[in-house]
Amino acid sequence: MPKPRTKEEIRCRYYRWLLGIRDGVYFVDGRANTPSLGRRSLGTRDRAEALRDLDELDLNLAVQHGLADRRLLQTEATQLVTLAEGRQLYEKHVRRPLISGGPRPSTAKRYRAVFDKFLPFADHQGLKYWNEVNRQTFDAYAAWLDGESYAYATEYLELNTLKQVQKYLIEYDYLPANVAFKYPMKKADGTDTYCWRKEEVQAIIEHCNTEELHWLQNVVIGLAGTGLRISELASLRWSDVDLGKGMITLTDETAHKARSTREKRTTKSGYSRSFPIQDELRIVLEQLTHHPDGKVFHGPLGGKIKADTVRRILIRDVLTPLSSRFPVQGDQPGFIDGRLHSFRHYFCSNCANRGVKERVLMSWLGHRNSKMVHRYYHLHDDESRRQMEQVKLY
Repeated sequence: MPKPRTKEEIRCRYYRWLLGIRDGVYFVDGRANTPSLGRRSLGTRDRAEALRDLDELDLNLAVQHGLADRRLLQTEATQLVTLAEGRQLYEKHVRRPLISGGPRPSTAKRYRAVFDKFLPFADHQGLKYWNEVNRQTFDAYAAWLDGESYAYATEYLELNTLKQVQKYLIEYDYLPANVAFKYPMKKADGTDTYCWRKEEVQAIIEHCNTEELHWLQNVVIGLAGTGLRISELASLRWSDVDLGKGMITLTDETAHKARSTREKRTTKSGYSRSFPIQDELRIVLEQLTHHPDGKVFHGPLGGKIKADTVRRILIRDVLTPLSSRFPVQGDQPGFIDGRLHSFRHYFCSNCANRGVKERVLMSWLGHRNSKMVHRYYHLHDDESRRQMEQVKLY
C-alpha cells in the first residue's frame, strides 16, 4: 500500500511544487519539473509568507529558464495582469453604453473572436501575463495567422485589437507604462472580396428559380439590387419600404427608445439612409407576402434570415453546381470564391459602370468617406476595354 503523501501540491504560474514542513520551517520540492528544480527551503514558519515567497521563487526560476520575461521581476505584483484577467477587463470596457463611447454589439462580438484565437496562442508560447506581450509576440502571432491562411484585413483587425487592449490596460493603470511598444501596420487599401460579373449574377438568379431556392433568389436580388449588407437586408421591414414613392429608408435606431416587441436596428455607419427601389427588386417586393413579423425577407423555412445559413446554402446549392460553368482563371479569386458581400461589390461595380455619380452611390451605401466607396469602383476587363476604345490619341 503506497505511503500517504504528506506534502501539499501547489501549482504556481509556471511550475508545480510540493510544499512541506521540516522542523517547523516550510520547504518546497520541485524535482518533478523539467528541468528538475530541486528542493529548497522557504525560510519561514508562516504559511502565507511561504506561499508569497514561493510565487517569487517560481517567477525567478521561470525567468532563469527562459519561460518568462525578465521585466516581470521589476514589476509590482499588483501590476501583473494575466491573459484571462486582461480579457475580462477589456470585454467589460467594451460593453459600456454607446453614449459612453462603447462599440456596437457586433463590434464587441468581433473582439471576442480575436481573444478566442490569441489567448490559446499566447498560452502555447508560454506567456502568462499581458506584461510579457511584446513586438516579438505580435510578429509570431502574425506569422501564425499567415500559416492559417487568414486574409490581410483579418490580420490587421486582430493585431490592431490587441494594440487597443494593451493601450487600454496601460491607460487605466492595470499595466505599467514601460510595457508599451510601437507596432506600425499598413491598412490595406484594396480588397480580395470577389466581385460578381453580370452573367454570373444572372446565372445565380436563374439557378435559384426553383421552389426550394425561391427564397434565396429573392435574397440575391435584394442584395444585388441595393448593395445592402446581409445583416441590413435581414433587418429590412415593410415599414421601411414605400412602393408608392419607390423608396427604401434604412433607419439607424441607436438613439430610439427601445420597443419590447422588436430589437433595435443599427447600421454599420450609425447613420440612416434612403435609396430608390431598383426595377427588378420592385417586382420581387410586389410579389412577396407580408409576414406577421414585419420583415421583408425570410430564410428557407420562413423564419429570420441567418447569414451563416444563407452563406452555406449559397455555396453548397448554387456556387458549387455552377462552378464548372465559370472556372477560376489562374490564382486570382473567381466565381466559386464569391460570398454574400460580393453582391455589394457587384452593386457598386454595376453603378460605377453605368455612370452613377460617386457622391450618389456614397449616399445609397451609407458611406461618408469617398475613399471607402472608391474601393468598389473596379472595372472588369470587358468594361476597361470598352472605356479604352473611347480614348483617342489625336
